[in-house]
Amino acid sequence: MPDMANLTAMEVDALTDVGGGLNLTDGHARLLLSPQQRAVVDRIPDMFAEASRRPYPEIEREAHTAFLHSIGQLSAPVGTGRILSCYSSTLATDIVARALPAGARIAVLHPTFDNIADLFTTRGLTLQPLSEAELLDQQWPGPPVRAIMLTHPNNPTGLVTPEGHLRSLAEHAARNGQIVIVDASFRGQVRDAQYDTYAVLDAAGADWIVLEDTGKLWPTHELKIGMLAYSERNELPIERAFSESLLSASPVVLLMVTALAADWVNGGYERARDLVSRNRAVVRDVLGEVGLTLADPDSQISVARIALPASGPDSALLYKDLVTRGVHVLPCGPFHWADHAAGLRFIRVSLARPAASVDKAAHTLAQSYRELSALPAL
Repeated sequence: MPDMANLTAMEVDALTDVGGGLNLTDGHARLLLSPQQRAVVDRIPDMFAEASRRPYPEIEREAHTAFLHSIGQLSAPVGTGRILSCYSSTLATDIVARALPAGARIAVLHPTFDNIADLFTTRGLTLQPLSEAELLDQQWPGPPVRAIMLTHPNNPTGLVTPEGHLRSLAEHAARNGQIVIVDASFRGQVRDAQYDTYAVLDAAGADWIVLEDTGKLWPTHELKIGMLAYSERNELPIERAFSESLLSASPVVLLMVTALAADWVNGGYERARDLVSRNRAVVRDVLGEVGLTLADPDSQISVARIALPASGPDSALLYKDLVTRGVHVLPCGPFHWADHAAGLRFIRVSLARPAASVDKAAHTLAQSYRELSALPAL
């Protein structure tokens, strides 16, 4: 099959759709601000003044503490200089890719968001897939694999790596001189994923890198922070790679993260979780009327995969038809970055959207699927 556009390109198409089509592509929160979040945003002018008078390290340390503690990461190395603030987790991933030895073999979870594989490959790394089944069976790759990268929870499946499995991986990596890399961009959405990863990794004696992201939690229009944390054992030139990419993240955004994290632990998490759960139920019920089911019914992240029967249209065809109907979702081929064909029977929708948008998109998807299934010789 011909190569499809990467997922981010499809997300850009959705954002820039001059026709104003429904965008259910990216996993960011594209919602109206809650009253509590609105109160935080209304304080941004004051945050500019605060950022001008307070030392940057103090603001950064406060934001790291507030955010990481709000998602259960009490052992994160706050204040040690081993957490770097980036504009985004994608930039943080690219910094890691540049710091890893050129040509190194890296095991990356499969399926997962394709920009991880794209960035690593662009930086000269050699990749091999680690399936979710292998993860759950604790079948960890040995040398010559230099690093093993998990996405926790995984996007698009929502799989949470159990604490015992991460401990097993960390102990394996410590024995074999490997690095554990954890992309925890969706961690804030799922309490089950909020066990203290840093404590597990350090207790095992592992060399590790963890990527955190505020961008999946709040509707702040790309005002976000990606955090790149690394172990005391790390010998990679991460700080050099960081300095080649940026000076610092915005102290104003860090102040906003501090305030939004406070709301997250005072009802914000529950409000977001309820909305995503309701939207997931709408997708399940509407698509159930045409015989489609959720591929990951227990997923708790703000996206949902729909399984497509082999007898009907695949996700590449369905995606193209939906775009003509003014609805943007993601075909799952690119998530299967090592084998696009393996994702053809799944399509993904984002749930952190207004309820009316999700309902309309679900009905349009159902209609598209019904009509395409009726065509001869699919």
